[in-house]
This record gives sequence, structure tokens and C-alpha cells, in this order.
Amino acid sequence: MEPINRTLKQLAGSERFQERYVAMKNEIMANKEVQQFFESHKDELAPNAMEQGMIKLYEYINRSSSCRNCPSLEGCINTMGGHEPKIIIQGSLIDLEYYRCPRKTAHDEQRQTESLIQSMYVPKDVLRATLDDIDLDSSDRMMVSEMADDIVDRLVHDKDHYKGMFIHGTFGVGKSFVLGAIANELKKKNKASFILYFPEFLREMKQAIGDQSFNSKMEAVKKSSILMLDDIGAESLSSWARDEVLGTILQFRMAEELPTFFTSNFDYKELEHHLTYSQRGEEEPVKAARIMERIKYLTIPVKMEGKNRRN
Repeated sequence: MEPINRTLKQLAGSERFQERYVAMKNEIMANKEVQQFFESHKDELAPNAMEQGMIKLYEYINRSSSCRNCPSLEGCINTMGGHEPKIIIQGSLIDLEYYRCPRKTAHDEQRQTESLIQSMYVPKDVLRATLDDIDLDSSDRMMVSEMADDIVDRLVHDKDHYKGMFIHGTFGVGKSFVLGAIANELKKKNKASFILYFPEFLREMKQAIGDQSFNSKMEAVKKSSILMLDDIGAESLSSWARDEVLGTILQFRMAEELPTFFTSNFDYKELEHHLTYSQRGEEEPVKAARIMERIKYLTIPVKMEGKNRRN
């Protein structure tokens, strides 16, 4: 052990070691986040905190913050993949704690929701869609594309923005495709979103009552950071599905101001008429109006026109 200690002392005293030490210290202290930390916590840190924490601070300044320097979650360059460090104080000395990065957070949320909900049933072309792929062959389609691009930007940079889109139009004009494009654009920017084909989702929720998974699935959907309900109005709606499923989801998302998107063959007025009549033919305009009030609060309506692209 003595020969090792002697060697370390000799290295520490060497001119080359001192040069590298000073260069590392200067690089660390040139970092603005490190400067701010020391300024904010100068009364809490030991006099030798800088020297004792050199290795941890050097690790901190060379990390990827907010996934900027990582090509993907699998290609994360940080010490703990999918996590980024935060400087903390432990016993008046410097230490690091690791937190999930935005990409890891989005990935985990997506996986958790997908593990509970089996009713996505989204076509492959929708899952591959991008905003650049939207055909701009009419003025309304250009408006939809521009609005989608603007909303993506707001959702990424404005934490208080909660408005989604209510995209309505006839069969096959590309409404679902736009949802997929928005979802993929958000994914590029480390924002999780979840698309559900609404008629199939309702069928699954009926089955969930029997296997006791109803509550967990409702929690996952209503709390999704960005939710997309595809083809609302295409279902044969019971009072239970309207009030206990759709109503519960929308009430929570309105209260929490969570971004929510819809596609439908109906506009607001036509969808309200659809929601008014249950499978049994019961007419319940007040309950339908209550659902529409929440949808209108959460969305900006936009009409899509054009040829049927499925034919």
C-alpha cells in the first residue's frame, strides 16, 4: 500500500498532473450551471467542496442535458442511460442525483399506457406519418398542416398550452393521418402522446368490467399527458359509455387542462346530436351538451376536406 501512496503523491506533484488539474478546474468553473450552483449554495458548502467534487462536477458538465446530445434513448451518452444528473449537496460536499430524461419519461409513459390498453388499432401508414407527408392540395389542408405545426410547437415550448384539435370531415380525407403526424412530431421532441381508436376502446372497456381492469385502464387514459381519440362518433354509444367512460375522461382532462385531440366525421353540432341519442333511443340533450362543453373547452375545431384517399 505504501508504494501506491508514494506513487500517487509523486503524480500529484508532477507538473503535467498539475496542468491537467488546473485545466479541468477551469473548464468546470466556466460552466454557467456550476457557477450558479456555487453562488446559490456558497453558505452550505465546505471550503474544500470544489476539490472534493471535481470528478462528479466533471461528469456533470459532460452530460447530455434534455437529450440534446443523444441520438436516441438507446444511444444515451450519460453514465446512467435515460437519466441526467443534478448537482446536490451531501454533508456540505458535492454529489450527483440522476433523474429520468425527457426521452426516457416519454418512453416509459408510452409503454405503461400501451401495456394496459390493447385497442389502438391504428393503421401502419398513420403510425409512420409526418407533418411533411400531409398533402397540401387545398387551402383547408394547408390550414390544418399549419395549425398542427403550431400546436406541436406550443405543446413543446409552452407548458401552459392545453388546446388540442377537433379535426372533422368526411370519410378518408386524412384526419387520422394528421393525428399520427402530430404524434410522431411530438415523439421527435420527447413528448409522449397516445392514440386510441375510440370505437374499439369502448368495446375493450366493456370487457374490462369483467376482468377488473376497468379502473386501471381509465386512469392510464385520462391521465395521459397528450391523448388522441380517433373517430369519435363512429361508435354505437350507450349512456354508460358516454357518461361513465367518455364523460369521466373529459372531465378529468378539462380540470387538469391536459391536451386532447379528436377526429370525427361529425362537426361539433352533428356530434352533439349523435351523443343525444343512446342505443335504446333515449333522448338526453343535457348530457350530450355537457360532453360537448368539455370537448369545446379542450379543442380548436378544424375542418378537413378533399377526396377520399382510401379509394
